[in-house]
Amino acid sequence: MSERYNQGIRIEGLTKRYGAGDTAVDALKGVDMQVAPGEVVGLIGPSGSGKSTLLKCLGAVIEPSAGRMTLGEQIIYEDAWKIPDLRALRRDKIGFVFQAPYLIPFLDVTDNVALLPMLAGRPNAESRKRALELLEALDVGHRARAMPSQLSGGEQQRVAIARALVNRPPVILADEPTAPLDSERALTVIHLLEDMARQFSTAIIVVTHDEKIIPTFKRIYTIRDGRTHEEAGEGR
Repeated sequence: MSERYNQGIRIEGLTKRYGAGDTAVDALKGVDMQVAPGEVVGLIGPSGSGKSTLLKCLGAVIEPSAGRMTLGEQIIYEDAWKIPDLRALRRDKIGFVFQAPYLIPFLDVTDNVALLPMLAGRPNAESRKRALELLEALDVGHRARAMPSQLSGGEQQRVAIARALVNRPPVILADEPTAPLDSERALTVIHLLEDMARQFSTAIIVVTHDEKIIPTFKRIYTIRDGRTHEEAGEGR
């Protein structure tokens, strides 16, 4: 395996079984995946194929049944969780971007982004400084004091991306991040994710059904019947 992937996220032989005995359902049947720092990879597949289950396992929301997951050089799961504090793992090591921005309506843009590092114990001034730097990088610095309700849909999604990046996680999981957007804004969001992945050496996995953005990926994992199949994408 390339040393480049040793610094990103690796999934080896990951399985997830719901239930037991005759009623057991194998949602994941030995998933393998690797994403390097600075890389954006698409994850596609029909409904019921295992995408949601895989994303929840990757996000440490549910526990797999077997296999291994590695972030950087740290094994976080190997037939059991190897991290005692999964809440801290999600907060510090995994960024999330969802279909809806889920911004806190009573906090301004800066505090929406700065909240995570504050919760991690970083000083308020340092957290806000980091938030402002990301907002500037994402071209919404001029909206730093605005409330979420004052933002357009595209601006809200940029703020959500800044929030996902603020703790500098090695991996970001983006779940249908462009579904509510038109073609132009959808492509803008994907290009922003690509730029941020390169700038911050973040491995990004985008789960999507959005045919507008699938041609942008250099690599795609298709999941069918609980197994992944890697293929080259059209992206350059």
